[in-house]
Amino acid sequence: MGQRQTLPVLPLRGTVMFPGITAPIAAGRPGTLRAIETALKGDRLVFAVAQRDNSEEPTPDILFTTGVIARIGQVQRGLGGVQLLLQGEQRATALQYSEVDGYLSAVLVPAEEMMPLDLKDAAFTALHKEARERAAELGEKRGLPEEVVHQVLDSVEDAGRFADLVAGYIELTVPEKQGLLETLSVEERLRRVLVHVQRQIGLLEAQEDIKSQVQEELGERQREMFLREQLKAIQKELGDDDTGKEIAELREKLTALELPKEARAEVERELGRLERAGRESMEAQVIRTYLEWIAELPWNNRSDDHLELANAGTILDEDHYGLKDVKDRVLEFLAVRQLRAQQVASEVATTGEFPVSKLKGDTSDATPSLGTNGDDRTITDTREAKSRAMARGPILLFNGPPGVGKTSIAKSIARALGREYVRVALGGARDEADIRGHRRTYVGAMPGRIIQGLKQAGTRNPVFLLDEVDKLGQSYQGDPSSALLEVLDPAQNDSFTDHYLGVPFDLSEVLFIATSNFIQNIPGPLLDRMEVVEFSGYTEREKAEIAKKYLVPRQLEESGLSNRDLDFTDDAVMKVISEYTRESGVRQLERELGKVARKVARRVAMGDTGTIDDHVISAEEVRELLGRPKVHPERAAEHDEVGISTGMYYTPMGGDIMFVEASIRRGTRTRPTEDEEQVRVGPISLILTGQLGDVMKESARAALTYATNNAEALGIPLDRVASASEAHIHVPAGAIPKDGPSAGIAIATALVSEMSNRKVRRDVSMTGEITLRGRVLPIGGVKEKVLGAHRAGIKEVIIPKANEADLEDVPEEVRQLLRFHPVETLRDVLRIALVDAPVNEPEPELVGV
Repeated sequence: MGQRQTLPVLPLRGTVMFPGITAPIAAGRPGTLRAIETALKGDRLVFAVAQRDNSEEPTPDILFTTGVIARIGQVQRGLGGVQLLLQGEQRATALQYSEVDGYLSAVLVPAEEMMPLDLKDAAFTALHKEARERAAELGEKRGLPEEVVHQVLDSVEDAGRFADLVAGYIELTVPEKQGLLETLSVEERLRRVLVHVQRQIGLLEAQEDIKSQVQEELGERQREMFLREQLKAIQKELGDDDTGKEIAELREKLTALELPKEARAEVERELGRLERAGRESMEAQVIRTYLEWIAELPWNNRSDDHLELANAGTILDEDHYGLKDVKDRVLEFLAVRQLRAQQVASEVATTGEFPVSKLKGDTSDATPSLGTNGDDRTITDTREAKSRAMARGPILLFNGPPGVGKTSIAKSIARALGREYVRVALGGARDEADIRGHRRTYVGAMPGRIIQGLKQAGTRNPVFLLDEVDKLGQSYQGDPSSALLEVLDPAQNDSFTDHYLGVPFDLSEVLFIATSNFIQNIPGPLLDRMEVVEFSGYTEREKAEIAKKYLVPRQLEESGLSNRDLDFTDDAVMKVISEYTRESGVRQLERELGKVARKVARRVAMGDTGTIDDHVISAEEVRELLGRPKVHPERAAEHDEVGISTGMYYTPMGGDIMFVEASIRRGTRTRPTEDEEQVRVGPISLILTGQLGDVMKESARAALTYATNNAEALGIPLDRVASASEAHIHVPAGAIPKDGPSAGIAIATALVSEMSNRKVRRDVSMTGEITLRGRVLPIGGVKEKVLGAHRAGIKEVIIPKANEADLEDVPEEVRQLLRFHPVETLRDVLRIALVDAPVNEPEPELVGV
């Protein structure tokens, strides 16, 4: 071990000093400056050691123990510290660090290198030679002159010093360099330096390959561009310029269009830009696509309207069964347009022109408005005048449950008018750009669905169906329903501007029709622009007729059975309707009929027709083919019972009956479970179960309040009221949420029945809202509820007096089979629904207060 000595410590951040290396060092920390001053006063030696991290104030804990005894050479002082030249002399190991006069001092001993046993060993010599060659290669790859590299490397002959020299100049992290410094074995250090050198050579070669590939690719592109320019020049000389021909053809198509002034100016501007742009440039592609869209839109094309009201009625009857009210409204809609078109065409024929201002702003079925709306243009073309007059008026909104014929009615209107038909599904659209399009600044921009639909139609006056407008969504990208406001406003849509086109397009000749399932989901301003036509569900008889006339023949043809003379019996069709479907429309019915047809087709193909040889599919055959019934509708109760009344409800899938059960508990009150709701109404607690909504719960509370406050008048013994502690109302089918006020009188009837011990008639169903004073208020969905009660086997129906006029919507054949009781108060309801004589049963004993 060498002689101990004490030297000032020079902490190094981000670097490691090696013996034999001369390196410039910048020092500015107070402790470091004091250490340098101390060294300069003595023999100019310091202990240069690296820090483990880049902390501002060095402490013994963050210093490595192995460093280099270095001599300070030149010193240059400045305002921020000193610049000095440090010459590494010998490795050393710190035995102890201490702080003296504001700087660190170290007690250290020199570290002796471990030389190989035989310096002339072939393996060691080969290692030394390989390291020199690879180091020279690395220096040359870094761009150093070859002479300088060899001069520096040849100046050091000792293997250990050579390893230190290379380690000091290659790019390594502080821990990696510190590891080389702490490696005392010359052979091991030389081997580790060689590995690092070889790794850096590989990295430089990879970088060179990448650079070469990039340069090659750029060179190919430049070469391709140069060749294309040469090709363009050659084609121009030969008169075979395809690009020029394409632009000329596009210009010719655009010139032939009768474009508005704004559109013509925009087209000319874009054509000029296209001619100046290179054929292969991205800008040229965008401009060409835009101009092609302009050229393909129906600026001048329109269909001739051939509307004859008698023919329109025939078409509607051919395409649809039933829907009398809807057909009447559609024929009224078409009749007004026919008269208006005749009026406008007559005026154009007489005067030679017709003012546009007479058509603008009119949204009713009355005569055209005389307001000017600031538009002084005139129409001289009879076809255009008739087309505009046919499109003016209210925009129809077909609202109703799925599968009742809303979309097909719109198609029939287009057929009756002789116009093209376009359907746009708006369900799930959440972006304003779906309606107005994207601006051309975006990659992949395209027009909105309105402009796309007009291009698809090929005419500027199609029947345009906006399907499922109640299912429009909203997002941070905008509200598409708000964008529809301009489209559906006749006073504005003659200058509809799509974001992609950037020029107005006239939609005033388009006949818009919309459909929806839930009208409450449509925003008020949008709904205000449309006239609602309600589609109600089909009766079972109507479904049977639709099945026989339309669905069965279509499914037999699709299954390859149309030439087999097969048919369904009436009982078979009714069995499918009542036991395998539950809907207001006929889509599920058609699917089930198709399932039967496919199973029959399979039997016919296999030669196993079974009982179908008589060419008739019976109800028994339907049961065999479709399996067990899938629908179990409620049926009227078999017996009159106490505390159970029959209510009615309506959903978009149709109407049906429901049972309301009431039970009175006498004696000690019990705590309700988590699934029950308990409400105190006077001395009686009310428990509600069956997933009842807030409105239905309020109806139950109102019914209990009325029953207890008017017990004597309603025939309820007062002792039964006094002994009652809990009233439990339950509506079966607890997995299905229920809400609405129309079950009020059914709840009240069940409560009064239970409290008075009188039975409720099983053949009577009821609907109506109840008040605290016992009044019965009107409700909605009378037709659907009555049809559901009829299917369930009900004979008498109680409805609010105010809904008596709604019975006109009920089919005549159903009205003849049912007896209706319009009522105004709950006493009228009880007089009809309850059996007069109370049930004789022993009064239960009171078990508590």
